[in-house]
Amino acid sequence: MIQTNIIYEITDTYGGEANYGWVRRGALVNKPGEDFSDLAAVRRVKKDIGWSGRRCVSTVIGETIELRPVGVCQVCFITFHSFGNASS
Repeated sequence: MIQTNIIYEITDTYGGEANYGWVRRGALVNKPGEDFSDLAAVRRVKKDIGWSGRRCVSTVIGETIELRPVGVCQVCFITFHSFGNASS
């Protein structure tokens, strides 16, 4: 079965761009074969990083989701890492 983990990276911004003055990285491990939407992934990440209940603007850029909390000079990049065998 294919397993897709959610990888996130939070950093500060300067002038609206990622600054990397500091960075916090993490991963959410999902069950093999578990399917989820982008919205579900954003909600899981927000809960894990303590942003639940905070209004954010999300933008999909290719295979990355950019999450920016309103009124805070930070950004969170969400990516996905899939691995495993589809012929299980």
